[in-house]
Amino acid sequence: MSDHDMHLDQIFSALADPTRRRILAMLLEDDMAVSDVAAPFDVSLAAVSKHLVVLASAGMIQQEKRGRITWCRLNPEGLRKASIWMQGFGQFDPVDLDDFEKYLAQMLDDDDASSRAL
Repeated sequence: MSDHDMHLDQIFSALADPTRRRILAMLLEDDMAVSDVAAPFDVSLAAVSKHLVVLASAGMIQQEKRGRITWCRLNPEGLRKASIWMQGFGQFDPVDLDDFEKYLAQMLDDDDASSRAL
């Protein structure tokens, strides 16, 4: 397995966890202290710190000690390799979620109408 493949595995493995995805979304807004990152979660600071280590190892965040506080910030470059890899699948048409929602609503309406007809 190449280094590139191993790095992609780290990225996608890190993204597989909903807590880590939520942390990335929080850091998209601004840099945050580790304690602030941990605040909205119902887990220990140590558990959140483990998530941060996974994200840092995958290169998606950077941590920096400022005095006694460790700050976290998003590293967009860390996701670049995954983004480039996913763009390779760009030959597929993107899903138009608005059209998909209309389709589902129509299907539900049709099912309701057929149920009432019985």
